[in-house]
Amino acid sequence: MDIKIPYGQKDHLTVNLEDARVLGQIHPNPTAPVDERAVLERALREPIGSPPLDRFLQDARDVLVLVNDATRPTPTAKVLETLVPLLGDIPFRFLVAAGSHREPTEEEYRQIFGEFYEPFRGRIVVHRARRREDMVVVGTTSRGTEMAVNRRVLEADRLVVIGSVEPHYFAGFTGGRKSFLPGVAAIETIEHNHSLALQREAHTLALEGNPVHEDMMEAVAPLLERDIFAIMTVVNREGGIHDSTTGHLRDCFPPATEKAREVFVVAVPEKAEVVVTVAPFPTDINLYQSQKALENGKLALKEGGILMLVSACRAGVGDDTFARLLSDAASPRDALQRLQKGYHLGYHKAAKIAEICLWAHIWALTELSDSQLEPLFIKPVDDLQGALDEALRRQGPEAKVLFLMEGSLTVPCPGESRPAPEL
Repeated sequence: MDIKIPYGQKDHLTVNLEDARVLGQIHPNPTAPVDERAVLERALREPIGSPPLDRFLQDARDVLVLVNDATRPTPTAKVLETLVPLLGDIPFRFLVAAGSHREPTEEEYRQIFGEFYEPFRGRIVVHRARRREDMVVVGTTSRGTEMAVNRRVLEADRLVVIGSVEPHYFAGFTGGRKSFLPGVAAIETIEHNHSLALQREAHTLALEGNPVHEDMMEAVAPLLERDIFAIMTVVNREGGIHDSTTGHLRDCFPPATEKAREVFVVAVPEKAEVVVTVAPFPTDINLYQSQKALENGKLALKEGGILMLVSACRAGVGDDTFARLLSDAASPRDALQRLQKGYHLGYHKAAKIAEICLWAHIWALTELSDSQLEPLFIKPVDDLQGALDEALRRQGPEAKVLFLMEGSLTVPCPGESRPAPEL
């Protein structure tokens, strides 16, 4: 059979395999079509733990709108179509909650804001986590994370937070509290919180008992006492809006995680000897972000199998702290031992890759050079068809391939069965 695999923003790769060798082509679960504008309008009328948005905005002197950067699939521009008319004459500004990421490019700003970029570009500021003069400390968690946040958050009269909720490989889920930490937090705050990702309890879909999530919630608690209206979205498999919850950030986040489970937690019949895991646009921006596809792909991989990443890595490796740690190590086990000497932001990425390499093999088809991938214990691939043929030969005559077409977001659950969704 011919199988089309997304690559980059618009391209596809095609491979051909015997039907018997294909365990499945996995996408997020299908969902019923909805009127996206109606979904957002309903959510704004029926917030959880907060007055409706029009009442929330009454007597507002100014509004700061927090939005995600271009590494997230958040449908920010669609939300703004509904939100901006409601803001009326109230002065408002945007703060791009970029966390430790770089400033968006011009193209990425247009990706985030759509038609609103040109008229509002003068109102847009990006958070820079390393600008100490921008930060104000609001408290310290019981795990020792000093919460330093962008002063603009504290200076605003009202805050509106636009986010999206998807599974996340160590925070459990994106969205909610992540708009503040890491979104608008200082680099030291992010680094200390993310060091908790090395603990086994920090994994996808986990909230209760997850040290990263619990530390985030404790860190942002002082901020949640402010006037904040959160707009959480859950996207569907096409990237459109599936559902939305709004209101107090603490209250509207949990139901959004349940909606995200409906879309992104997918039953697969069994584990496979070969898993092709795709980091689709926009998570294919670099290897740092594409690593999320490896974390989900490993859940469907048999021990000793081959995990094959497909990602354009359009902007290269990304923050290369994790890459330097792996490159300096003699082996994956050596990399994990080096982590005992101290944590730097990004080391959790190195740890996750090294852990996979202890029991499986990672291959990757990207735009990165062999000299960039090989020191990371990743085998470069330049021909996907040839690589799959070789992988199946290595794994034996009964080996099968599972294709995870949106590997950055989809959480495969081998051996589970669940009723087909009603469409």
